Amino acid sequence: MTERPEAPTYRPLPLPDRVQLPPDESRAAAEGFRDYMARRHSVRQFSAAPVDEAVIAACIAAAGTAPSGANQQPWHFVAIRSPELKARIRAAAEEEERRFYGGGAPDAWIRALEPIGTGIEKPHLTDAPWLIVVFAQRHGQNPDGTPRKHYYVPESVGIACGLLIAAIHHAGLVCLTHTPNPMKALPGLCGRPDNEKAAMILPVGYPAPDATVPEVAKRKKPLSEIMSVL
Repeated sequence: MTERPEAPTYRPLPLPDRVQLPPDESRAAAEGFRDYMARRHSVRQFSAAPVDEAVIAACIAAAGTAPSGANQQPWHFVAIRSPELKARIRAAAEEEERRFYGGGAPDAWIRALEPIGTGIEKPHLTDAPWLIVVFAQRHGQNPDGTPRKHYYVPESVGIACGLLIAAIHHAGLVCLTHTPNPMKALPGLCGRPDNEKAAMILPVGYPAPDATVPEVAKRKKPLSEIMSVL
């Protein structure tokens, strides 16, 4: 009988890094970050200009610092620059979109998407120099090969994706949160195991010179609608 690996024990460490600021500097930093992130846009038209792999790696490494349930980090990021693989992913995504727009989605959902201008064709999946496919790990693996349950997987992966998108913006790049459903082909195309489920595709690169965004995308809810102070 294989012995179970010994569970790690709790060992507190002194706070390794302190980034606290005086109150006036804290407010200025928060407001500056707010204004900077307001300049982030989801883009569907990409330039063919290349992006160095080191930039993509640094953005993914930033995403990997995200907090997660029981610190199990239930994610994997596949960075793709192969034109052939990007073309196969686009073909699979557009096939799913044909089903979606061909009756698979409720009419209300289709109407909600109309101001965004989306459709079946997904040229951004082949135009962008990089695709980052984010996978959520339903469970992990112990050193002895037995499965290890993961906790709060959607929440953890969502936080990591938020950090990734912020890192991409900070690097002077743009991306698009592309979430075709159910993306069943992606694990096989990306060589990922059965315990992983594709959560998102992020085309990443520079915006095309003629890039546009939907006018409605600039309509953000005011602070009074998204914040309550009790």
